[in-house]
Amino acid sequence: MAFFIGRDREARRAYGFDEIALVPGDMTVNPDEVDTSLAIGPVKLEIPFLASAMDGVVDAPFAIAMGKFGGLGVLNLDGINTRYEKPREVVAQIAGAGPEQATKLVQELYRKPIKEDLIAQRIKEIKAAKVPCAVSTIPQNAEKYGQIAQQAGCDIFVVQSTVTTARHKATKYKPFDISKFCKKVNMPVIAGNCVTYSVALELMEAGISGLLVGVGPGAACTTRGVLGLGVPQVTATVDCAAARDFHFKRSGRYVPIITDGGMSTGGEVCKAIACGCDGVMVGSAFARTKEAPGLGYHWGMATPHQNLPRGTRIHVGVTGTLEEILYGPSRTDDGSQNLVGALRTCMGSVGASTIREMQTAEIIIAPSIKTEGKLFQKAQRIGMGK
Repeated sequence: MAFFIGRDREARRAYGFDEIALVPGDMTVNPDEVDTSLAIGPVKLEIPFLASAMDGVVDAPFAIAMGKFGGLGVLNLDGINTRYEKPREVVAQIAGAGPEQATKLVQELYRKPIKEDLIAQRIKEIKAAKVPCAVSTIPQNAEKYGQIAQQAGCDIFVVQSTVTTARHKATKYKPFDISKFCKKVNMPVIAGNCVTYSVALELMEAGISGLLVGVGPGAACTTRGVLGLGVPQVTATVDCAAARDFHFKRSGRYVPIITDGGMSTGGEVCKAIACGCDGVMVGSAFARTKEAPGLGYHWGMATPHQNLPRGTRIHVGVTGTLEEILYGPSRTDDGSQNLVGALRTCMGSVGASTIREMQTAEIIIAPSIKTEGKLFQKAQRIGMGK
């Protein structure tokens, strides 16, 4: 539904996670018997969770730990891990900087050139642990790094930028051709990020094997403030899921979509999947783990940009182990731990045995869902009142 925001100017209403709720189903399912798996090309994950390609979240040891727990950690090839031999020492410098110096320090540390031999080395470190390896880079580096990653045994290649389209107009450089790239490499290619039906459909038609959905919702991202760009994740996910379903009906090829950003609790993950996504990419929740390299801090991929940073370093603290964040036992009351348990329980409550069935759960517009009856929690700043 569109509304007039002024004379002859319409704007469509869009929704975020805090504005909707899921309705319990007519039948319930044992949470222990639901299927939470996610397939990206030939790679099958036990749980639909990807850890964001942020240097404070994923390095090789974290990717290995994430893989052993059934998820996928995506390594940023444009970051600290491919510029320095000992990335954790450099990350510790960023974590230890004051708020005023953080962005400047990040920009300085990211000026050091990327070492291509470290790309292969990091991939081999992850593969040696016998877990799936996924790496991410910006479109400008995809051709070069894609070849290196493929030769090193990478399983999934992510081409990621703030806004990704299948068509890009430029006269000063040769635009990246996602269609040719997908045909050239022998790896599933995930592309992103996008938030609209038309772009999602074009990218799928170009041959991608997965799509990242979300512009600006991440906890460390400032794109919405710096550029004014973004669509709330509920609407963005629903629109891109519609493109996926249309593409599947027309071509017979199913391209999973992954909602990226804006989720830090189990309830938000559940809502994202009910809105149509096949998996989620999360940053801040995993930055809180003891295994994460950021020591309780993380920053956006665009934070190091030399001219226009679109991310910031934030403090999220260290609240538990990766196992506790994913599988519990939860030691917090805010939904930030045991994310898999929350998803399983919600799936059982709406009567969904699979992720695909979860995508058909009834959704209602419920702006009071987080405040109704929560007066004491709010007053005492506990639970949902934090």
